[in-house]
Amino acid sequence: MRAWIYLVFLLSGFAALLYQIVWQRALFAIYGINIESVTMVVTAFMLGLGIGSVVGGVVSKDPKRPVLLMFALVELGIGLFGAISLGVFHAVGNATLGMSALATFFVTFLLVLVPTLLMGSTLPLLVAHLVRSNGNVGKSVGTLYFVNTLGSAFASAAAVLFVLGRAGQTGSVRVAAVLNVTVSLLAYVAHRRSQRPAEIAATLSAAVPAETAEVE
Repeated sequence: MRAWIYLVFLLSGFAALLYQIVWQRALFAIYGINIESVTMVVTAFMLGLGIGSVVGGVVSKDPKRPVLLMFALVELGIGLFGAISLGVFHAVGNATLGMSALATFFVTFLLVLVPTLLMGSTLPLLVAHLVRSNGNVGKSVGTLYFVNTLGSAFASAAAVLFVLGRAGQTGSVRVAAVLNVTVSLLAYVAHRRSQRPAEIAATLSAAVPAETAEVE
């Protein structure tokens, strides 16, 4: 199960970095490539990821919350946004051309806030899931961060060597969206399997009193 989770998070990291590359190129095409626009885009991405990490950590603190199910929903949300992201970016970009640098930063931040917030929350959600099973915080954080970063490294190479050249920006975000939806489905299946022992136990506990009453 842990190896399966690591593979899933590697694919999630691959998709996230692919989005970042394509979205940065799209935003640079809209607002231009200079030191100001590069700083604003990168800052907006990092700020969204940081906020998402904090939010995910707060949400995952409650041991009763189904963090694996929440992770599946987060990945689905990223995939759905990714599928329409380029159209949204171009529409907002055309409507905000000529704005000041500060206004452009806020628009860029709002554009990427939802997906980056969701991306940032994935690590604490999966860490909470693993810690509940193995009780080792350090190993869970370190291994998940490693596989997610490894997936990002693979995406960086693949985007330059193959994906962008063959599929273009639109095709690249579609590849990333398919990966997100796949990860979401796999995580949901894992969530359902983890619920089966509890459901069986509840069924048995309900059946035992009934059998006892019949005997009496």
